[in-house]
Amino acid sequence: MLTRLKVSGFKNLVDVDISFGAFTCIAGENGVGKSNLFDAIRFLSASADHSLIEAARKVRDDAGNGWDVRSLFHRAGNLIENELHFEAEMIIPISGRDDITFSPVKATSTLLRYQLSLQYDATSSTHPLRILSEDLIPIARGLRNSILRFPKSKDWTDSVVMGRRTVPYISTPVSTESPIVHLHQDRQSGKASGGRSFQHSAASLNRTVLSLANSAETPTTLLAKREMQSWRLLQLEPSALRQQDSFLSPSRLGTNGAHLPATLFRLANRNENSQPLQITAEAQVYARVANRLHELLGEVKRVRVDRDDKRDLLTLEVINRDETAFPAKSLSDGTLRFLALSILAEDPEADGVICFEEPENGIHPHRIPAILELLEDIAVDTSCAVDDDNPLRQVIINTHSPGVVGGVSENDLVFARPMDTVREGHRFDRLQFTYLTGTWRASLVQHSLTTKGEMVHYLRPVHPDAAEEPGGTDRTAKAANGPLSGRKLVRRVADRPDMRSLFEDIVEPA
Repeated sequence: MLTRLKVSGFKNLVDVDISFGAFTCIAGENGVGKSNLFDAIRFLSASADHSLIEAARKVRDDAGNGWDVRSLFHRAGNLIENELHFEAEMIIPISGRDDITFSPVKATSTLLRYQLSLQYDATSSTHPLRILSEDLIPIARGLRNSILRFPKSKDWTDSVVMGRRTVPYISTPVSTESPIVHLHQDRQSGKASGGRSFQHSAASLNRTVLSLANSAETPTTLLAKREMQSWRLLQLEPSALRQQDSFLSPSRLGTNGAHLPATLFRLANRNENSQPLQITAEAQVYARVANRLHELLGEVKRVRVDRDDKRDLLTLEVINRDETAFPAKSLSDGTLRFLALSILAEDPEADGVICFEEPENGIHPHRIPAILELLEDIAVDTSCAVDDDNPLRQVIINTHSPGVVGGVSENDLVFARPMDTVREGHRFDRLQFTYLTGTWRASLVQHSLTTKGEMVHYLRPVHPDAAEEPGGTDRTAKAANGPLSGRKLVRRVADRPDMRSLFEDIVEPA
């Protein structure tokens, strides 16, 4: 779980500092750079798994023949920044398995801060990104409440924040010569300090030291690597969502929406050792997905995966009220997106950070509350402990839709705007994040608060459904025996007394 991100020198992200909760909605006009924040998250994720230049190429997947790595660096006129700086605070999984023997490993601390500084090296055509420093530092457990400022229960905090280590897992000592990055062993035999360290000359590295962790000697660094690898941008493509799967297809939803039938089939048949339980679980999973889809379409009776043993194919089908079965290839783009998110909400193995751009695309305005409820349900519920029914999963969306802005909880909204800046004689726009007064993020800053005037074009007009009654909508309705517990009522942005006047005079179009 990514709880805070600082970025500087990356595209138009200059001195950016943003905190995240379980669910975050970033609102802003087109072209202000909301997607650049997702690109920074994607770069960090890819750098935990690939060389630095490969990670750079994976940003936006637009690294064609004319691509230049310097496109990642901030530019103001003819001046191009020479360094990238990232700092990410995160909660990592408590346990996992190492990459060599697949033996169980356990983190000695789960609340961490990862720092990475890179420099453009014009002298190298093959490795133009050079590491200046890399650090992975445990955050003291006693600081958890000051670090994790979003609303949460003690049970939730106690279930995810553990460990008392005080020494770094990765460190780059200050040196006037070529920097040396140290990868330290975890605490051994109850010792408070780490064991021996593995030293790497930064000048010789073409990838991060964190990406090299793969064994039980450095389990916490390995689990931090796994956490960052799980940060992904969900780009649901209709062509991928419509595909059938073979019996041997991967059974996890791809970032483009591929393997929808195989994923749902796995979820519906998890209890393989007991036939009666298997049938019950299968019916429950299909029923919950169908109920979700019914909220969107109103005519869905059942959802199922048809297994064709002759052709070794799995086909996802939606059955309407008159018992007509529609395969995925015949469903609309919006229906497929909603179906994919409904299946994602059912999967306890789908953890990490999910970035999702403009969830309102392909969805009728009247159905925006349903898609918001679904996205909020995908995110971890911070009012209760993390377990198999409440996986540590985070959702970050961006939007410019008034219907989405008005319908989210006021605590979940971040407003993105361009900030006119002059530095070293150069004028440029950088991305700034602002917050509503009275929310938990507003308590972290003295300035950068969103004004009522800035919200006008986001709440005028607001869809009439978003202004029904003060006090918010009831987001506690869940299917019977669902994997997610009910949540408390939240106050939406459109329910704030200081915002209601912005849409009270709206007249519905004829």
